[in-house]
Amino acid sequence: MPAENMTDKKDKKKEEVPPPPTKGVYIFPNGDKYDGEYQHGSDGSLERNGYGVHTTTEGAVYEGEWKGDKMNGRGKLAHPSGALYEGEFVNNQFHGQGKYTWKNNSFYEGQFKENKMEGTGQFTDTEGQMWTGTFRYKAAPGLRFELKMN
Repeated sequence: MPAENMTDKKDKKKEEVPPPPTKGVYIFPNGDKYDGEYQHGSDGSLERNGYGVHTTTEGAVYEGEWKGDKMNGRGKLAHPSGALYEGEFVNNQFHGQGKYTWKNNSFYEGQFKENKMEGTGQFTDTEGQMWTGTFRYKAAPGLRFELKMN
């Protein structure tokens, strides 16, 4: 066989395409409930992938995108305390653009990095007063107060 034909007949491995997600409800051994899209891992375990709602026995509820059995993508996490985060998640953490609202209805809207307010954002207190600037977790040097006059 000529050498040129050998290159044409290389062993081509087909890329393994994961099966499409299945939809259903799964109750974890600790009582948590997941209702949404999932796939079975290579070991047969359930892996949350796609869109779903996970409710813990303590009352926390995450509704949004999952990838690799972790909160990844856009979602909403409601805490039993009444606090709410809506925005981007990476590996189960607030990461990217988001809005965190405390029980008292004050809120921060802006950048998050690994569960911390990190970057450009805006904090609005319970009276509706706003401060904008750069946030570094719990510190925010140089914030600008935005005065609203009615």
